[in-house]
This record gives sequence, C-alpha cells and structure tokens, in this order.
Amino acid sequence: MARFDAPDLAHRLGRQAEAVCRHYLDAGCRQGNYWLVGDVRNTPGRSMFVRLKDSAKGQAGKWQDAATLEHGDLLDVIRESLGLTDFADVAEEARRFLSLQHHERAQSKKPASMPTQPGSSEAARRLFAMSQPIGGTIAKTYLRKRGITTLHGTGQLRFHPRCFYRPDEHEPTETWPALIAAVTDLSGHITGVHRTWLAPDGSDKAPIETPRKAMGELLGHAVRFGLPGDVMAAGEGIENVLSVREVAPGMATAAALSAGHLAAILFPDTLRRLYIVRDHDPAGDAATATLTERANAVGIEAITLSPRSGDFNEDIRRFGIDALRANVRVQLAPQDVARFMERAA
Repeated sequence: MARFDAPDLAHRLGRQAEAVCRHYLDAGCRQGNYWLVGDVRNTPGRSMFVRLKDSAKGQAGKWQDAATLEHGDLLDVIRESLGLTDFADVAEEARRFLSLQHHERAQSKKPASMPTQPGSSEAARRLFAMSQPIGGTIAKTYLRKRGITTLHGTGQLRFHPRCFYRPDEHEPTETWPALIAAVTDLSGHITGVHRTWLAPDGSDKAPIETPRKAMGELLGHAVRFGLPGDVMAAGEGIENVLSVREVAPGMATAAALSAGHLAAILFPDTLRRLYIVRDHDPAGDAATATLTERANAVGIEAITLSPRSGDFNEDIRRFGIDALRANVRVQLAPQDVARFMERAA
C-alpha cells in the first residue's frame, strides 16, 4: 500500500470529506456544504463545522470549532475521534480508511445483478464499512472487562449495534451487538472479518451458542495491530494477543483466529524474530511447532511465549497485569524488553 505523507493523506481524505465525517463523526449530520457536530471528539452538537467541498473560503476537509476556536484537518478528526496519540497510528488508520473506500467504490461499479455472496470477502468489507469506531460503545466496555485498556492503534476493531446472527440454516436470524475485527493481508487490504457477539451491556459475550465467527478469506491473514518491522508477535485469539500488547505496547501483534490459521500465517518480508503467543492446549502446541518450523526454515527466529493458565487473557484476568508483565518479560529476548516493554512499566 502506498505510504503518502501527512499533507497528501489530508488532501486525499478531503476529497472524501463527507465519507470521513459519516464514519468518524457519526454523532453529527450534513447541512448544506458542511458537516455539523459538537466537537472533534464526536460529541453530539453543532458548534464544529467541517467543510465538505472546496470553495473560496477554504479546502474540503478543513474544520473549525466555533466554541473553542480549534481548527484542523481530517487527520485531526481521525486522531481525536479515536483517541490516538502517535501520528503513525493516525496515518495507518487514514490509509486503512482510504483503502477501504477504494474497495467500496470498485464494488459499486459492479452490475446490480451480481449480489454480494454471504461470507465472502466483499461481504466482510461491507460489514466493516457499516460498523463504527469502538470509542464510547459497549465493545470498548467488553474489552475493558477482559482487562484490555491499551486501545491506541486498534483501528482494525469496530462495533456494530445490530449484527446478524443465525444459529443454523433452520433457525431464524437474530441481531446482537458485535465487536467487528478486520482481517487483512500483508498489504493491509481487508480479506475478512471476525465477529464477537456481545451481551447488550457489554459485560460478556452474547448468550448464544457460537458467539464468535469469522467470514471471508482467512488463510495466511490476520487481525493486525501495529506495523510489523523486524519483530512481531502472533497468536490465535484477538483478546489473547491484545493481552500481550497490554504489557508490550510497542510490539506489533497479529491474531490469526484459530490454531490452524496461526500455523499458516504469512510472514512480512522484514520479519527477523517472531514471538508465538501460545494457547496452552494440544491444538496450540501443534500450531506452535508448525509455525516454529516454518519460521526457522526461512531464517526467522521463533520464540514461544507461554501463559501460566490457558491463555494470556485468562492470565491477565486471573493474576493481574503485573504478574502478566513479569511472565512476559522473562520470556522476551533481552533487547526486546527495553524496546517494547519500557512504556508499559
């Protein structure tokens, strides 16, 4: 995916200003050539206006808050509405949005006689596009209940308030709120999504038979957090790898969603050391062995991270974050402790 600098990203976002506002400032609404909302953090109201079209008064995408006199561009909207702090995370989210919009425009050019196939990558991209950032939703409540509070750089996670769920082909379709996670290839293109249906208050998963399901093209791909360089961690479940990220927030992580898919995950060209976030069960052991063999065969050092209990999310909930930090610290290569764990100390 093209990388683009900040001015270019802001310009490209400005050309799709209304789509950006509908996605990140959905508490507002369009009025004429402006998008009105309470503030850049997506508070309901009308004191902030975003220009939707170029005019003599300014460029599309520029905004100003009449109450605070704050002003900026759509990169600021992404940063503030998602609560991001690092520009790298803002730029990554902007590129993801622009890539998704490119896919959506391409799909819209298909004849109406070609419906989206249920469970396809196209259906996955559409579901993700219809979802919203997790800030202020019960998806965020659910993650916090699971001990996960480090949410910067998690733009691959979204929330859908009424996601379809069908127990089987003979049962009627239900709707439940859901945590939606984008599955991407190494270029950042969405190939699938993972759905975790939630209880209405976000206190737990929904009381249904199968509260987690994935759709789309999954093999080799993953739900990715952060940009992988020479080091990354990969595991099965989203909550498992996010738990490791709680104590090593600087490390890129990837959730392959199952033991079989973990064993087959694709390696970035830059990767030199891979931490395998193991699930403590026979399937996890088999995936760890296969992935270690594959990594070593192409010159990548593989190091296994083992939980004290069934997985690292269980660890953080049973023993607390300090115990988790201590367990992960002694398993990392010494140079990676300073590199990735210092912000979690």
